[in-house]
Amino acid sequence: MFLNSHCRSVGRNSASRSSLSRSKSYALPVRQRGSALIIGVFVITVMFLLASALINIVEDGDVGLTQEVWGTRALAAANSGADAALAQLFPLNGAVGVCSANSSWAPPDVVGFHACSVTLQCTSYFVDSVTQYRIKSQAVCESGDTRVSRQVEVEARGN
Repeated sequence: MFLNSHCRSVGRNSASRSSLSRSKSYALPVRQRGSALIIGVFVITVMFLLASALINIVEDGDVGLTQEVWGTRALAAANSGADAALAQLFPLNGAVGVCSANSSWAPPDVVGFHACSVTLQCTSYFVDSVTQYRIKSQAVCESGDTRVSRQVEVEARGN
C-alpha cells in the first residue's frame, strides 16, 4: 500500500509538472500579441488600396461615358449640318443652289444640340462635265473640361 501511495504521488507530481510546462507554452502567445496588430494594419492598408483602385475605375468609366455622349451629340450635329448644306445646295423649289466655301450653321436650340457649333465647307469640281460637290461638316460640342469634335464628309452630284 505504501508503494501505491508513492506511485500516486509521483503521478501527481508529474501531472503538476506537465501543467507547469503547459502554462509556459501559453505564455508564448502573450509575447506575440503585436503580430496580430501588424497583420490588422496590413489588411486595412490592402483594403484601402483596393477601394482607391475601385474608385479610380468608376471615375474613368464616368469620364468615358460622358465623352461618348458628347461624341454622339457632336456626330448628330455634324450630320445635321451636312443635311442643312445639302438643303441649301439642292433646294426643294428647284432653284439654283449655292455652294458656300466656308459657312456656319446654327443648330436648333434643343437639348441634344446645346453647346454645339457647326462649321461647313463646300467645294465644287467638274468630272466629265458633271458638277460634283464635297461638303465637310465639323461639329464641336463642349461642356466644362470636355470638348468633342466630329467631322462628316458628304459628296453629291449635280446636274
